Amino acid sequence: MRPVRFNVHAKEANIADAVATVDAPPGFGGEGFFTTKMSDVVGLARKNSLWPLPFATSCCGIEFMATMASHYDLSRFGSERVGFSPRQCDLLMVMGTISKKMGPVLRQVYLQMAEPRWVIAVGACASSGGIFDTYSVLQGIDQVIPVDVYVPGCPPRPEAIIDGFMRIQDLVGQESVRRRNGEQYKALLNSYGIQ
Repeated sequence: MRPVRFNVHAKEANIADAVATVDAPPGFGGEGFFTTKMSDVVGLARKNSLWPLPFATSCCGIEFMATMASHYDLSRFGSERVGFSPRQCDLLMVMGTISKKMGPVLRQVYLQMAEPRWVIAVGACASSGGIFDTYSVLQGIDQVIPVDVYVPGCPPRPEAIIDGFMRIQDLVGQESVRRRNGEQYKALLNSYGIQ
């Protein structure tokens, strides 16, 4: 049993010290008025409401279960709802060994997800084939679909999966709203044969 610790030396928070006042230019500040970029607001909303779709095939899936459990609790990062329908999710988390026969299925699941969509390759098998350097195992899912973040490990600890999830959140929060319409993104999808 883990000992329960309470904060016996609690300090009272002073809200006035926590709120930094920044003088805005004339006409851009005041009561109930706030200016920012549209892409920043959209990025903030997207990064804190990711809906992951776990595609788990091996031992990395067990580590993901531990990540979702109460001790690590991935839902505190804004991914409360783990979905199993690709049409309702925007983050594909591929965990475990992917055989070459499973490659087209993984690609179909990716294509069924609505834009914008992101992909995490969790573990050595999803990232590079791992220890299975054989004719039947896909040597990295980036041969079939584009990957945004790789999480190393065999299997990775829940802390590593959370770190990979936080890297995705950073990427999502800083992504421009117009990136998906850019020539570079379209060229990336065309290199995978995706229209």
